[in-house]
Amino acid sequence: MMDFLDQKVRSLLRIVELGNFTKAAQELCITQPAISRQIKLLEDEVGFKILERSQSGIHPTKKGAILIDSLTKMDRIAKNMTKMILDEHFSGVPINVGITHTVESSLVVEAIAKYIKDSSSDMSTKIITNTSDYLYKMLKDRELDFIVMEGKYSDPDLKTVLLGTDCLVLVTSPESPLAKRGSVTLDELKAENFIMRLPSSNTMKTFSQALSEKGRSIHELNVILELENIATIKDLIRRNFGVSILSKSTCLDELKKGKIAVLNIEGISMIREVNIVYPMDFEYQETIQGILQCYNSL
Repeated sequence: MMDFLDQKVRSLLRIVELGNFTKAAQELCITQPAISRQIKLLEDEVGFKILERSQSGIHPTKKGAILIDSLTKMDRIAKNMTKMILDEHFSGVPINVGITHTVESSLVVEAIAKYIKDSSSDMSTKIITNTSDYLYKMLKDRELDFIVMEGKYSDPDLKTVLLGTDCLVLVTSPESPLAKRGSVTLDELKAENFIMRLPSSNTMKTFSQALSEKGRSIHELNVILELENIATIKDLIRRNFGVSILSKSTCLDELKKGKIAVLNIEGISMIREVNIVYPMDFEYQETIQGILQCYNSL
């Protein structure tokens, strides 16, 4: 397999990964003095010390950590490029997309699928679902080409395009007495059992912030269960085990079929943006525009 990294760099990355000069030398089939000499040459080239020793082991210096992080990203990109070049079955443009759990349950995936189907370009797409913070890290590490998420990040290296808006609503079973109402107060919700998303989700962060702005707290509510899976939450709500706060866009199908009911909470606005976020140097701008058009047509 092709290796685009200098041997000195390869040795550095193995030392960092294994935390030991001797083990790295053995794995790379060179002597320990030889690998030490490579690191010294690399430090001479960059003009600063990369690694330092302490009683707890080998650690990067402050500048060394920055260098190692960049080299690790380069290594990942090089490996992916090599794999594509050598894969005889590969054709087309590979696009890696990250979406949040809420976005996964909305029309966004359908819009991406429609764009791929209708596009004349030969594109291979992989979709990864996770929290927005995790996806942001993957995007910065160049493991993803773009992400679709609620809200956005203040990052000069990223561009944000508005896909649409969404709102959080109270979700109940059609059998609940609340289902016949158009709205409900926070004080009335104290009597309900809540089945919520995890605190790390954008949904819960948005709801908590909305409560805080009104001088209220989620701790005033009776949260009996916290789950990541939105489909499971909706199923429990449908069977009247409790109520929840979810993105309205994730409930459209069940709402249309009469399986759940949604209400607004009086005095609280929970409207938020859904954005496509991508690096400034992302070269397939037509893909972003194509997905936007497909989403707006649904």
